[in-house]
Amino acid sequence: MVVTKAPAACLIGWPAAHSRSPLIHHYWLRTLGIEGGYVIEAVPPDDLRDFVLRLSLRGFVGANVTIPHKVGVLELSTPDARAKAVGAANTLWFEDGELRSTNTDVEGFLGNLDASAPLWDKAGEALVLGAGGAARAVVFGLRERGVKRIHLANRTLAHAEALARQFGPNVQPLPWDGINDVLPRAKLLVNTTSLGMHGQGPLEVDVARLPQEAVVADLVYVPLVTPLLAAAAARGLRTADGLGMLLHQAVRGFELWFGRRPEVTAELRALVEADLTKT
Repeated sequence: MVVTKAPAACLIGWPAAHSRSPLIHHYWLRTLGIEGGYVIEAVPPDDLRDFVLRLSLRGFVGANVTIPHKVGVLELSTPDARAKAVGAANTLWFEDGELRSTNTDVEGFLGNLDASAPLWDKAGEALVLGAGGAARAVVFGLRERGVKRIHLANRTLAHAEALARQFGPNVQPLPWDGINDVLPRAKLLVNTTSLGMHGQGPLEVDVARLPQEAVVADLVYVPLVTPLLAAAAARGLRTADGLGMLLHQAVRGFELWFGRRPEVTAELRALVEADLTKT
Protein backbone atom coordinates (compact mmCIF):
# COMPACT_ATOMS: atom_id res chain seq x y z
CA MET A 1 0.00 0.00 0.00
CA VAL A 2 1.32 3.45 -0.95
CA VAL A 3 0.84 6.08 1.69
CA THR A 4 0.89 9.65 0.37
CA LYS A 5 1.51 12.49 2.75
CA ALA A 6 -0.86 15.46 2.68
CA PRO A 7 0.73 18.58 1.15
CA ALA A 8 2.03 21.17 3.58
CA ALA A 9 3.29 24.73 3.28
CA CYS A 10 5.09 26.86 5.82
CA LEU A 11 5.91 30.40 6.82
CA ILE A 12 9.63 31.20 6.92
CA GLY A 13 10.59 34.09 9.18
CA TRP A 14 12.74 35.22 12.10
CA PRO A 15 10.81 35.74 14.27
CA ALA A 16 7.46 34.56 12.92
CA ALA A 17 5.42 33.43 15.91
CA HIS A 18 2.79 36.20 15.70
CA SER A 19 1.82 35.72 12.05
CA ARG A 20 -1.87 35.33 11.17
CA SER A 21 -1.04 33.25 8.08
CA PRO A 22 -1.70 29.87 9.78
CA LEU A 23 -5.15 31.08 10.84
CA ILE A 24 -5.97 32.11 7.26
CA HIS A 25 -4.68 28.99 5.52
CA HIS A 26 -6.10 26.54 8.05
CA TYR A 27 -9.50 28.19 7.56
CA TRP A 28 -9.31 27.62 3.80
CA LEU A 29 -8.05 24.05 4.16
CA ARG A 30 -10.96 23.29 6.48
CA THR A 31 -13.70 25.03 4.49
CA LEU A 32 -12.52 23.57 1.15
CA GLY A 33 -12.16 20.09 2.61
CA ILE A 34 -8.49 19.77 1.66
CA GLU A 35 -6.13 17.56 3.61
CA GLY A 36 -3.06 19.67 4.10
CA GLY A 37 -1.04 21.64 6.57
CA TYR A 38 0.52 25.03 7.19
CA VAL A 39 3.13 25.59 9.90
CA ILE A 40 5.49 28.31 11.09
CA GLU A 41 9.22 27.72 10.65
CA ALA A 42 11.46 30.10 12.58
CA VAL A 43 14.61 30.19 10.45
CA PRO A 44 17.64 32.29 11.51
CA PRO A 45 19.29 34.25 8.68
CA ASP A 46 22.38 32.01 8.72
CA ASP A 47 20.18 28.95 8.10
CA LEU A 48 18.03 30.40 5.31
CA ARG A 49 19.97 29.03 2.35
CA ASP A 50 20.04 25.48 3.66
CA PHE A 51 16.36 25.57 4.66
CA VAL A 52 15.12 26.91 1.32
CA LEU A 53 17.28 24.62 -0.83
CA ARG A 54 15.96 21.63 1.12
CA LEU A 55 12.36 22.84 1.21
CA SER A 56 10.91 19.88 -0.69
CA LEU A 57 13.07 17.41 1.24
CA ARG A 58 11.51 18.81 4.40
CA GLY A 59 8.11 17.88 3.00
CA PHE A 60 6.89 21.31 1.91
CA VAL A 61 5.18 22.16 -1.39
CA GLY A 62 5.91 25.85 -0.89
CA ALA A 63 6.20 28.64 1.61
CA ASN A 64 5.38 32.17 2.60
CA VAL A 65 8.36 34.36 3.42
CA THR A 66 8.37 37.22 5.91
CA ILE A 67 10.89 39.55 7.55
CA PRO A 68 13.87 39.42 7.31
CA HIS A 69 14.05 36.89 4.45
CA LYS A 70 12.02 38.49 1.63
CA VAL A 71 15.13 39.70 -0.20
CA GLY A 72 17.35 36.72 0.60
CA VAL A 73 15.04 34.19 -1.07
CA LEU A 74 15.31 35.93 -4.45
CA GLU A 75 18.74 34.45 -5.20
CA LEU A 76 17.63 31.02 -3.95
CA SER A 77 14.70 30.81 -6.39
CA THR A 78 13.54 31.90 -9.85
CA PRO A 79 11.63 35.15 -9.27
CA ASP A 80 8.84 36.34 -11.58
CA ALA A 81 8.51 39.89 -12.90
CA ARG A 82 6.68 41.10 -9.81
CA ALA A 83 9.26 39.79 -7.35
CA LYS A 84 12.07 41.27 -9.46
CA ALA A 85 10.42 44.68 -9.72
CA VAL A 86 9.53 44.84 -6.04
CA GLY A 87 12.95 43.49 -5.07
CA ALA A 88 11.43 41.03 -2.61
CA ALA A 89 9.45 37.78 -2.59
CA ASN A 90 6.87 36.57 -0.09
CA THR A 91 5.73 33.33 -1.76
CA LEU A 92 7.65 30.23 -2.92
CA TRP A 93 6.30 27.28 -4.89
CA PHE A 94 7.53 24.48 -7.13
CA GLU A 95 6.76 24.42 -10.84
CA ASP A 96 8.15 21.61 -13.02
CA GLY A 97 10.62 20.84 -10.26
CA GLU A 98 11.91 24.42 -10.10
CA LEU A 99 11.56 26.63 -7.03
CA ARG A 100 9.77 29.80 -8.15
CA SER A 101 9.03 33.00 -6.24
CA THR A 102 6.62 35.91 -6.48
CA ASN A 103 5.36 38.85 -4.46
CA THR A 104 1.64 38.53 -3.74
CA ASP A 105 1.55 41.89 -1.93
CA VAL A 106 0.90 43.31 -5.40
CA GLU A 107 -2.25 41.26 -6.03
CA GLY A 108 -3.23 41.56 -2.37
CA PHE A 109 -3.26 45.32 -2.71
CA LEU A 110 -5.09 45.24 -6.05
CA GLY A 111 -7.58 42.54 -5.01
CA ASN A 112 -8.49 44.41 -1.83
CA LEU A 113 -9.06 47.65 -3.77
CA ASP A 114 -11.18 45.82 -6.36
CA ALA A 115 -13.36 44.36 -3.58
CA SER A 116 -13.58 47.53 -1.47
CA ALA A 117 -13.81 50.24 -4.13
CA PRO A 118 -14.82 48.90 -7.56
CA LEU A 119 -13.62 50.98 -10.53
CA TRP A 120 -10.95 52.64 -8.38
CA ASP A 121 -8.53 52.16 -11.28
CA LYS A 122 -10.26 54.89 -13.26
CA ALA A 123 -8.16 57.26 -11.15
CA GLY A 124 -5.75 59.21 -13.32
CA GLU A 125 -3.55 60.35 -10.44
CA ALA A 126 -2.55 58.60 -7.24
CA LEU A 127 -0.58 59.71 -4.20
CA VAL A 128 1.48 57.04 -2.42
CA LEU A 129 3.00 57.77 0.99
CA GLY A 130 6.26 55.96 1.73
CA ALA A 131 9.06 54.48 -0.36
CA GLY A 132 9.85 51.12 1.27
CA GLY A 133 9.11 47.55 0.18
CA ALA A 134 5.34 47.92 0.51
CA ALA A 135 5.42 51.09 -1.60
CA ARG A 136 7.31 49.20 -4.32
CA ALA A 137 4.53 46.61 -4.48
CA VAL A 138 1.86 49.31 -4.55
CA VAL A 139 3.57 51.33 -7.29
CA PHE A 140 4.10 48.19 -9.38
CA GLY A 141 0.39 47.35 -9.06
CA LEU A 142 -0.75 50.87 -9.91
CA ARG A 143 1.42 50.93 -13.02
CA GLU A 144 0.12 47.49 -13.98
CA ARG A 145 -3.43 48.84 -13.77
CA GLY A 146 -2.63 51.84 -15.93
CA VAL A 147 -2.68 54.70 -13.41
CA LYS A 148 -1.07 57.45 -15.46
CA ARG A 149 0.58 59.56 -12.76
CA ILE A 150 1.80 58.35 -9.37
CA HIS A 151 3.11 60.89 -6.88
CA LEU A 152 5.46 59.30 -4.35
CA ALA A 153 5.96 61.20 -1.10
CA ASN A 154 8.55 60.18 1.45
CA ARG A 155 10.08 61.83 4.49
CA THR A 156 13.51 61.10 2.96
CA LEU A 157 13.13 62.46 -0.56
CA ALA A 158 16.16 60.55 -1.87
CA HIS A 159 14.36 57.25 -1.25
CA ALA A 160 11.36 58.39 -3.29
CA GLU A 161 13.69 59.58 -6.05
CA ALA A 162 15.44 56.21 -6.18
CA LEU A 163 12.16 54.33 -6.46
CA ALA A 164 10.88 56.72 -9.13
CA ARG A 165 14.01 56.12 -11.21
CA GLN A 166 13.32 52.39 -11.07
CA PHE A 167 9.69 52.67 -12.20
CA GLY A 168 9.92 55.39 -14.85
CA PRO A 169 8.63 58.88 -15.64
CA ASN A 170 5.00 58.41 -14.59
CA VAL A 171 6.23 57.99 -10.99
CA GLN A 172 7.12 61.41 -9.60
CA PRO A 173 8.98 61.88 -6.29
CA LEU A 174 7.49 64.41 -3.89
CA PRO A 175 8.90 65.99 -0.73
CA TRP A 176 6.78 65.32 2.36
CA ASP A 177 5.85 69.00 2.64
CA GLY A 178 4.48 68.90 -0.90
CA ILE A 179 1.64 66.50 -0.07
CA ASN A 180 -0.99 69.23 0.37
CA ASP A 181 -0.32 70.52 -3.14
CA VAL A 182 -1.15 67.14 -4.70
CA LEU A 183 -4.10 66.05 -2.54
CA PRO A 184 -6.76 68.03 -4.52
CA ARG A 185 -5.81 66.07 -7.69
CA ALA A 186 -5.33 62.63 -6.14
CA LYS A 187 -8.19 60.23 -6.86
CA LEU A 188 -6.38 57.53 -4.85
CA LEU A 189 -4.38 58.01 -1.63
CA VAL A 190 -2.35 55.07 -0.30
CA ASN A 191 -0.46 54.99 3.00
CA THR A 192 2.35 52.43 2.96
CA THR A 193 4.18 53.90 5.98
CA SER A 194 3.89 52.75 9.60
CA LEU A 195 2.46 56.13 10.61
CA GLY A 196 -0.91 55.68 12.27
CA MET A 197 -0.04 52.19 13.52
CA HIS A 198 -0.28 51.44 17.25
CA GLY A 199 2.97 52.60 18.86
CA GLN A 200 3.96 54.79 15.91
CA GLY A 201 3.56 58.50 15.28
CA PRO A 202 0.40 60.00 13.75
CA LEU A 203 -0.09 60.39 10.01
CA GLU A 204 -1.04 64.02 9.53
CA VAL A 205 -2.78 64.23 6.15
CA ASP A 206 -5.72 66.54 5.54
CA VAL A 207 -8.24 64.28 3.74
CA ALA A 208 -10.54 67.30 3.41
CA ARG A 209 -8.31 68.37 0.51
CA LEU A 210 -9.06 65.20 -1.47
CA PRO A 211 -11.72 65.22 -4.21
CA GLN A 212 -15.07 63.72 -3.21
CA GLU A 213 -14.62 60.71 -5.51
CA ALA A 214 -11.22 59.80 -4.02
CA VAL A 215 -10.45 56.38 -2.56
CA VAL A 216 -8.23 56.07 0.53
CA ALA A 217 -6.23 52.90 1.27
CA ASP A 218 -4.12 52.22 4.35
CA LEU A 219 -1.84 49.17 4.57
CA VAL A 220 -1.75 49.41 8.38
CA TYR A 221 -4.12 46.90 10.03
CA VAL A 222 -3.37 47.47 13.73
CA PRO A 223 -5.61 49.31 14.51
CA LEU A 224 -8.19 47.93 12.09
CA VAL A 225 -9.58 51.42 11.49
CA THR A 226 -6.67 53.85 11.37
CA PRO A 227 -7.17 57.58 11.97
CA LEU A 228 -6.64 58.10 8.22
CA LEU A 229 -9.44 55.68 7.31
CA ALA A 230 -11.73 57.08 9.99
CA ALA A 231 -11.26 60.61 8.65
CA ALA A 232 -11.86 59.44 5.08
CA ALA A 233 -15.02 57.55 6.03
CA ALA A 234 -16.30 60.59 7.95
CA ARG A 235 -16.06 62.51 4.67
CA GLY A 236 -17.95 59.77 2.83
CA LEU A 237 -14.91 58.60 0.86
CA ARG A 238 -14.51 54.94 -0.08
CA THR A 239 -11.76 53.12 1.84
CA ALA A 240 -9.69 49.93 1.72
CA ASP A 241 -8.03 48.71 4.90
CA GLY A 242 -4.83 46.80 5.65
CA LEU A 243 -6.59 43.67 6.87
CA GLY A 244 -8.26 43.28 3.48
CA MET A 245 -4.86 43.39 1.79
CA LEU A 246 -3.47 40.83 4.27
CA LEU A 247 -6.29 38.43 3.39
CA HIS A 248 -6.15 38.95 -0.38
CA GLN A 249 -2.36 38.54 -0.56
CA ALA A 250 -2.74 35.01 0.81
CA VAL A 251 -5.05 33.79 -1.98
CA ARG A 252 -2.53 33.02 -4.72
CA GLY A 253 -0.08 31.20 -2.47
CA PHE A 254 -2.83 28.84 -1.30
CA GLU A 255 -3.87 28.21 -4.91
CA LEU A 256 -0.29 27.46 -5.98
CA TRP A 257 0.26 25.01 -3.13
CA PHE A 258 -3.08 23.25 -2.82
CA GLY A 259 -4.61 23.59 -6.30
CA ARG A 260 -7.83 25.40 -5.33
CA ARG A 261 -8.46 29.15 -5.40
CA PRO A 262 -9.93 30.21 -2.05
CA GLU A 263 -12.21 33.16 -1.39
CA VAL A 264 -11.88 36.00 1.06
CA THR A 265 -15.19 35.80 2.90
CA ALA A 266 -16.85 37.82 5.64
CA GLU A 267 -16.47 34.80 7.94
CA LEU A 268 -12.70 34.65 7.38
CA ARG A 269 -12.35 38.37 7.94
CA ALA A 270 -14.32 38.15 11.18
CA LEU A 271 -12.10 35.26 12.34
CA VAL A 272 -8.88 37.20 11.76
CA GLU A 273 -10.37 40.42 13.09
CA ALA A 274 -11.27 38.70 16.34
CA ASP A 275 -7.71 37.36 16.63
CA LEU A 276 -6.21 40.79 16.00
CA THR A 277 -8.35 42.39 18.70
CA LYS A 278 -7.64 39.78 21.37
CA THR A 279 -6.00 41.20 24.46
